[in-house]
Amino acid sequence: MAAVPIRSLSFLAVALAACAHSPAAPPVAPENPAAYFPLAVGNEWTYLDRSPQLPPGAVKRRTVRILSRDADGYFLDSDRGALRAAHGCLEDRMRRILCAPFDLGRRWSSVVSVTSTEHYEIAAVGETVRVPAGTFDGCVRVRSRNRAGPDAETVLEISYAPGVGPVRIRTDAVVGGTSTPQVRAELESYRLEER
Repeated sequence: MAAVPIRSLSFLAVALAACAHSPAAPPVAPENPAAYFPLAVGNEWTYLDRSPQLPPGAVKRRTVRILSRDADGYFLDSDRGALRAAHGCLEDRMRRILCAPFDLGRRWSSVVSVTSTEHYEIAAVGETVRVPAGTFDGCVRVRSRNRAGPDAETVLEISYAPGVGPVRIRTDAVVGGTSTPQVRAELESYRLEER
């Protein structure tokens, strides 16, 4: 099965750069999805991708920066993604990727095309996640599943740190009950603009 590429900031919620240490996260309203992915022009995330499809020992860096905000309130990034906080969710133009309340097991779906529906659930709350950018407490992990064929699906997990954004991204292809790792990306650094 072909590797699932890291997509834009809007779906995989990818990328920030500049800090070697994780600054103290600001206080977060626990039921505010925007607090788990700060959206402001200039915010930037850099990820290290150690996906199994890369050559052994290879690491790929990926940086995504928010460049502008459009008339509909979407923040546009350098990877052609678009995100906004609306209706109690963080959403791109086709899907709701993080929705309150953050209750373990809470579920929702997004129809992304006539033949594709993504199913989301809150897989963990209050997690501590350690990545190259630092250790982040109070994370919310979201799992999405999307059928890729009669006996295949893509499973995506994103851990969001309060006041920081996505800190860990993992994608697996599941075929016939066998899971194959695809994407393994972790936050290396990030920069948030003052509001």
